Amino acid sequence: MWCWHKSGTDGRAVVQAQRVRSHPPTPVAPRRIDYLVGCARWTNSVETELRGPFTRGAGVRAEKRGRRWGLLLLCCLIVPLFSNCAAVPPREEVGFKQATVEELTAVLSQREAAIQTMKGLFSAKVRGGIIPIASRIEGALYYRRPDAMRLRGFTAIGSELFEFVQTGDQYTLRLPTMRRVLSGSPSDMSEMGKLARPFQLSVWAMGGLLGTGMIGKDETAVLVVDGDRDRLDVTGPSSNGVQVMRRRLWFERQTWLVVREDRLTESGAVEATIQYEDFRAIGEGDTTGAASAGRLLRPFKISLEDGNGKGSVQVTFHEMIPNQPLPASDLPQF
Repeated sequence: MWCWHKSGTDGRAVVQAQRVRSHPPTPVAPRRIDYLVGCARWTNSVETELRGPFTRGAGVRAEKRGRRWGLLLLCCLIVPLFSNCAAVPPREEVGFKQATVEELTAVLSQREAAIQTMKGLFSAKVRGGIIPIASRIEGALYYRRPDAMRLRGFTAIGSELFEFVQTGDQYTLRLPTMRRVLSGSPSDMSEMGKLARPFQLSVWAMGGLLGTGMIGKDETAVLVVDGDRDRLDVTGPSSNGVQVMRRRLWFERQTWLVVREDRLTESGAVEATIQYEDFRAIGEGDTTGAASAGRLLRPFKISLEDGNGKGSVQVTFHEMIPNQPLPASDLPQF
């Protein structure tokens, strides 16, 4: 054991320790060690924290047991997580209902019937020389089913650029700035000169918006699986009676919305590509046909690419009002 005594020659207390072996050491539990300095007593801080049965050796063993329990708990959490991941089927396996030609053709007919009238405001950005009138146009659309449509174009400051009216197999184009009025058949717009191309593209684009691009009675369609979309290849008689492909329509599988359309020449070349984007619900749910089973969705962004590489047009709609009465001032007859 240890004995403590004070000694000193200069009057100051000096703490000394001597070890005296009184008997052979016997194993005993760790105990608190006190240090005597003068009349004060203080206890080893480490031993103070490890009181009772929690000696230093026991603390190490407890720490090891804590680590083992922590590792076991971590395994219990991670292993089920990875096993569950393996059980989840890939997204592609969920799949959507496989469409048929009859179903997609019926969808086009229903969407055409859902729009009786339409009034809309839009902006058009033009790149290249496809439209010789202006590079930016503010416009208004008026439509009455089945085949009456009016387009008006304005400059950014509100000056009228053109007025285009098409009813059945007759069109009329009025150009206020040029003081000209042109008319003819939509199948032959040669009288319009350079203006024939942009207005033909505009009619096609609005047809996709209004739903007038349905499969005609003299046309047939074939369904083609094209990646993650379904495509209808539409054929019909050419000018000499030979069956040729006229259009290709790409459908988004989840909603069966037409998101792209290719217009083809009789030789099979792509005459124009039209992209339909930013679909939004319009109207108040009082329409018929396809709208009765769900929302009436229409694209608010239409992009047109000329197949000859002459330019492109991007049409962005700001507002659409379907199935409201149109007065004669909105859709006049020439």
